[in-house]
Amino acid sequence: MKLKPIDSPDLFRLVAGWISQKENYQWLDFGDGKQIPSAAWLKIITQRPTEVLRVFTSDDDDVPIGVVGLTEVNRQFKTARVWGLVGDKSFQARGYGTRACSAMLTYAFEELGLHAVNSPIVEGNPSVKIMQRLGFTFIGRQRQCHYIDGRPVDKLWFDLLATEHTKL
Repeated sequence: MKLKPIDSPDLFRLVAGWISQKENYQWLDFGDGKQIPSAAWLKIITQRPTEVLRVFTSDDDDVPIGVVGLTEVNRQFKTARVWGLVGDKSFQARGYGTRACSAMLTYAFEELGLHAVNSPIVEGNPSVKIMQRLGFTFIGRQRQCHYIDGRPVDKLWFDLLATEHTKL
């Protein structure tokens, strides 16, 4: 599995297509209630110093199967948020999401010099298990702040310090 930059129109469209699937976007929040970004919007955010997006590949080839990102990267306070999704569902539940998040955390801590990374996960999202596998600590619940099918749900907040990260 490798992390690769999103550096072509085809990759931006691929990632936007993954995100636009209800089974994915229902869990996401890109700010201001935006859940379905366009390929053009993704290209813009990848140029911001506060955002890092990468596709990840399978073990067998360089074909992208998912996306992982750091958002709200704050170099002064050495913090960020991590998120990701497996876009090609034939690779879901095979450890790729966990490994991609781990690789992005290694990048955050070793390359960017961050101290802490957090992740808000909507309650009911299977990604909670990824946070647990990676050693994140549950730090709190933000009540009824996200909507799925018009129903309010909680966000569960997790964080991880650089000293707690173990590479997979």
